[in-house]
Amino acid sequence: MADMESLTEALSAISVSTELVEQELKPHLDTLLAVLLEKKKGAAEEIASSGILPILAQSLRVKSPLTNQVALVVAEMAREVAVRDPCIDAGLVTVLVPLLNSADEELLLHTGRAIGRICFDNTAQQDQLVQCGVIPRLVAIMRENLENDPLVNVCLLALCNLADMDTTREALVEVGVAEVLTAQLKLATDAERRHIILEVLGSLGESDVLKLQFVESGVPEALSEMIRGLQGGSDPHDLCSIKIASNLIVSLLLGDESMQKCFGEGTGVVYRDVLSWLQSSNTQLQLSGALAIANFARNDSNCVKMLELGVVPHILTLLEQHVDEGDVSVQHAGLSALRNLAIPASNKVRMLEDGVTERIRTLLRSDMPPVQFKLLGTLRMMVDGQEEAAAVLGKDEVLLARIMEWCEARDHAGVRGEANRLLAALIRHSRAPEVINAVTKADGVRHLISMATSEHLIMQNEALVALAIASAIDIASMQESFREAELLPTLQKMLDDPVATVEFKFSALGLICSLANSSSMKEEMESLNLKETLNKLSGHSSINVATQADTVLAMLSETS
Repeated sequence: MADMESLTEALSAISVSTELVEQELKPHLDTLLAVLLEKKKGAAEEIASSGILPILAQSLRVKSPLTNQVALVVAEMAREVAVRDPCIDAGLVTVLVPLLNSADEELLLHTGRAIGRICFDNTAQQDQLVQCGVIPRLVAIMRENLENDPLVNVCLLALCNLADMDTTREALVEVGVAEVLTAQLKLATDAERRHIILEVLGSLGESDVLKLQFVESGVPEALSEMIRGLQGGSDPHDLCSIKIASNLIVSLLLGDESMQKCFGEGTGVVYRDVLSWLQSSNTQLQLSGALAIANFARNDSNCVKMLELGVVPHILTLLEQHVDEGDVSVQHAGLSALRNLAIPASNKVRMLEDGVTERIRTLLRSDMPPVQFKLLGTLRMMVDGQEEAAAVLGKDEVLLARIMEWCEARDHAGVRGEANRLLAALIRHSRAPEVINAVTKADGVRHLISMATSEHLIMQNEALVALAIASAIDIASMQESFREAELLPTLQKMLDDPVATVEFKFSALGLICSLANSSSMKEEMESLNLKETLNKLSGHSSINVATQADTVLAMLSETS
């Protein structure tokens, strides 16, 4: 057992050595190593301040029987943060890097640990390491020593520390890192190794090129296989691995090409596993499964195929499980998946026939704004171009009452906006008198008028079109609501506004055309002196606006 006095003597002897003779230095190095391994307080700092670091660097320049021992001493010493800068100043990193080309596994282990510790959290040094070409060598060492766990761990930790750097990712593109990491993932048996590999994959996966390489090398399949092996247990480390791995698969699906490869026309291993996650009791897998389905549903052909393969009932069952006291993230992700799946017209018809709208109505009682927002968007997508669905939902008093509540959601602009857009969509797509009556009875007209003054052009136009359709179909039942909500004064004010867009003015004039079919609305137009506004617009630079203004003027002149 070494003591600090022995350390002082050893340092003194090394510092006066004129030649690096093994017989002279080895006993003293043994002393240094013994003190460091016993983790004597202040030992590393004393070694660094003794002046022997340049001697250690010199001994590493040429391969000798001392090389392994010196590398180990440096590695143990560099555990202490305080000695890392002195090691750099003494040139130890410079002489250690070439040793990574050795075939000696023990030397590679000590060298890798020494470099990793000295350069930890030092961006400048890490950048120099990458410039020196250590990245290809780290990958090669892992490939050549596949089952040497300690050595592979050192290389993985080094990659983990360097993975956030763009230069690292660029260097890795050329060296087949995906195959090496996939092989290591399959060999990993302990949680610590898994987590290091997953962290490296997660960081490197931010590169689109590497992301595609990972998919082509079978990383998603290896992750799925790992998840299958860990499912059903309760070990916190395993559950953590499942969470990281499933999140990583979702991330890899963000690339279009990588997503398509994993989908495999609905027969891919990853896609089939994702489906099983929807039915899992593990909330994290349910969430990742729903997010993955939403990612797969980014093009029409995939959406159609997934509907044929029966994905929708699984999503609906998952949503129903989380209605009361459930996980908001899972509900949000499930609705995102349904919304994406409903984009193709043929899918809308099929989903409506399968009773999707009836089943997701159970979520109307949700008090969570993120769920409300997604639910409204999903319903709006479901009725887009679907007259029958819009007519059924537009007459649903419970749904309309909830929409009215959400139209006044002052604390959540997204929910408020989506509620208004769904209200307009029910009229635009149904064009049904019963829906118009139901919306009027529910006091929805004032919300549409308010929506028409929105700062968002799309919402303005949707509201104006809905109001125009409603007034064209049933002006008699609408005009009282229009007067109470001061529709005409609002339209006139915006038509007079020089900042109002051409699109708004054109749509607003179209609505006024519909209103002009009512004698009482015409009278109100006269009392507001709307003709003066129209006369100004008849000279508008937009031909469409000017023509529309002339049309309304002609209608008003017929009874003047």
